[in-house]
Parts: sequence; structure tokens; C-alpha cells
Amino acid sequence: MVREVPQIFDRQRLRRNRTRRAAGLPDYDFLLRRAADDLAGRIALQNRRFETALVLGASGGALKRALKDNGGARIDRLIESDLTAALVPQGGLVLDEEALPIKPQSLDLVVALWGMHHVNDLPGMLVQIRRALKPDGLFLGALPGGESLSALRAAFLDQEAALLGGAQPHIHPFADLQDLAGLLQRAGFSLPVADSDLVEVRYQDPYRLLNDLRGMGEANVLMARPRQFLRRDVLTAALAQFSAASHKDGKAVATFELCYIAGWSPHDDHNIRHEEGQPITRFDEAALPQKPENAD
Repeated sequence: MVREVPQIFDRQRLRRNRTRRAAGLPDYDFLLRRAADDLAGRIALQNRRFETALVLGASGGALKRALKDNGGARIDRLIESDLTAALVPQGGLVLDEEALPIKPQSLDLVVALWGMHHVNDLPGMLVQIRRALKPDGLFLGALPGGESLSALRAAFLDQEAALLGGAQPHIHPFADLQDLAGLLQRAGFSLPVADSDLVEVRYQDPYRLLNDLRGMGEANVLMARPRQFLRRDVLTAALAQFSAASHKDGKAVATFELCYIAGWSPHDDHNIRHEEGQPITRFDEAALPQKPENAD
């Protein structure tokens, strides 16, 4: 029996959004650069050489640049891919994370830099990645977590309910950190790990937060998104509530939770019993990059 997957995200609209915003992405990529720097640091900590690595959601080559800034990595062949051709670096591939045409056990490393939070079947994507990895191959990924934009989401829901008598979704749902390691384990990965980094960005004008989200290509692609434009009185009231709820030093504060996950393709060595107190992960916590400058 074929498992039916709920279609939460409009992947065609997502592709159009990312294509439309590709040229201006460097002006709005502070979260992307932070995630790339963190993942590059974790890769650099590996005491091994990766013969063939694949980057999903390459976003114009952000991870490759971060790897270079971290002193390079022992990767013989780095294949960069993205959902949209406009963000595929030269020599890369256009790949859809929901249907990866990859030969089983052909990769040593897969890095999902950006895009997992728009995948309708995240468990299915993880299974495909695990099958594509050679035994003892490594998967690393980054995605926004459940704490992201929580104050803004609450403000939209409250003000639409108050002014219109009902609310529709404007902010995407994000996975909870506590569930991510479980998803890796269900997909068949060994030694699954999940951790997160909270990033606060301050805005003198909360409208600039919406501009940043559009610039990132993160406009609403929910299948259940509203079919009519948001009324101005609702928008004004929601941003006022968001500013009041998140107020710090005279500015509105947007919180983004960046979650990082890691897992290994099963290998006999993973069954070796670890001594008490011995870490079971293959990487240490890298020093986090500096937070982005305030978006005043």
C-alpha cells in the first residue's frame, strides 16, 4: 500500500518564490550564513575524509563558502544542489528533496543546508538520504525549529480572531527539537543527535521583519494559506501586538530557532558499547558563529 502524504506545502509556489528572490538573497541571508557556518564547523571537526558529499538546498553556494572560511574540509568531491536552478552553483544539480534520484550507498556525506522545513514528507526524505549514504556515512542538516517566530504567529492568530472572527495560517509550522532526533531514528540512522541555537534579531520597525522574510524566499507557501490579501487593520494590529510582546530596549525582537540534526548510516562499529561518560556523537559542539547584526 502506498502511504499518502499530507500536502502541507505548495512546492511549486516555493520554487517560484526562491527563483524570484535568488538575485537578492545575499542581502537577506543572515540565517543562512549562520547555519552554513555552524554546519561547516561540524564537518571540519570530523577526523576523516569524505570522498563524495552532496549539499541539498545549496542556496547559491553558502556551505562551500563557509567550508573555505573554516579552513576547508577533507571532501574530495562536493556536489551542490537546490530546488531551483537560480540557486544552483555552476556545475551543480537541480534536485527536489522529496524525490532524490540517488544511487543507494553512493555518498559519504549529505548536508541539508536549507529547505527541510518545506518538505511535506520529512521522514521519507530522511529515509532516502540514509539509503543514499554508504555504511558509516554522515548526514547533517539545519532547519528552523518550533520556537521560530512564535510571538509573530500568536499576534496574527489573536488579531485575526478578534477583528475577523476567525484566523488563517500566516506563519509556517516548524518541527519541535525534541521530535527531530526521533525522526532520524525512525529513518534508520544510528547515533541520532539534535540541538538548537536561538537567534534574536531586533527591529526598530517590525515591518522590516516581514521584508526580511520575503527577501529570504520565505513567503507563505502553505496549501491552506489565505486566498485574499491580509487586511491592513489586521496587519497593523498584529505587528503592534508582536512589538509589545517582544519589546527589548525599544525594539521588537524576532526569535529564530535554528535546529541542527546529525545521524550516521548504520555500520557495525555503531554497535560497540560505549563506556560510561563517553560521548556517543562523532562531533563536538563547535563554537557558534557571531549573531547577525541588529536589523535596525
